[in-house]
Amino acid sequence: MKNDFNMCPMCGSKKIENHDNIKWVCPDCGFDLYCNVASAVGVIIYDDENNVLFEVRAKEPSKGKIVIPGGFIDFDERAEDAIVRECREEIGVEVEEAKFLCTFPNTYVYKNIEYKTCDIFFTAKIPSSYGSVNEFLKTLKAQETEVVAFEVHKVQTLDDVKALPLAFESTFNTLKEWVGRKV
Repeated sequence: MKNDFNMCPMCGSKKIENHDNIKWVCPDCGFDLYCNVASAVGVIIYDDENNVLFEVRAKEPSKGKIVIPGGFIDFDERAEDAIVRECREEIGVEVEEAKFLCTFPNTYVYKNIEYKTCDIFFTAKIPSSYGSVNEFLKTLKAQETEVVAFEVHKVQTLDDVKALPLAFESTFNTLKEWVGRKV
C-alpha cells in the first residue's frame, strides 16, 4: 500500500511530491511532511498453565480478530506506563510487574493510510490472588469501543500460535518468541 496525499496540507498545492512513502515535499511552499514510525505496546497476560488472555477487536483494522491488550503510546509517555494505562482502559485491570519481552515492527492500516509501528511487548502473569484464569476473567471490564469480548487460549507451541486468528503480525511474532523462550 502506498500513502497518496494529493495536495499540500499547508498551501493546497497539487504538486506535492512523495519521497519513498516516508516524506512528502511541497515545491510551492516548502512544507515537508514526514511519516515517522509510531510506538505501540502490548502485553501477554498469562497463568501457570500458559493460558493467555486475548481481546476480540471491536473495530478496524482487523475487526473480529484477536489481540493481546495494548495500544499506542501517548506523547511524553514511557512504554512501561503506556501498558498499565492501556490495560486499565481496555480490560479494567492494572497489570502488575510487566516485564519487557521483545519488539517487532508492524504495519497498521487505518482508513486507507498505512502506519509503520514499532511494537514493544511485555509479559505479565495473572496475579495468584485470582486463583484461576476464569476468576480473573470475571473481573475484566471491556472498553466497548475497543473490545467485543475476551478469550483465553492455551499457548504452548508454535502450532498453538499458528492456529490463532491474530489481528497483527507483530503479535504472532511475539507469541512465537515467547513460546520459544519457554521451551
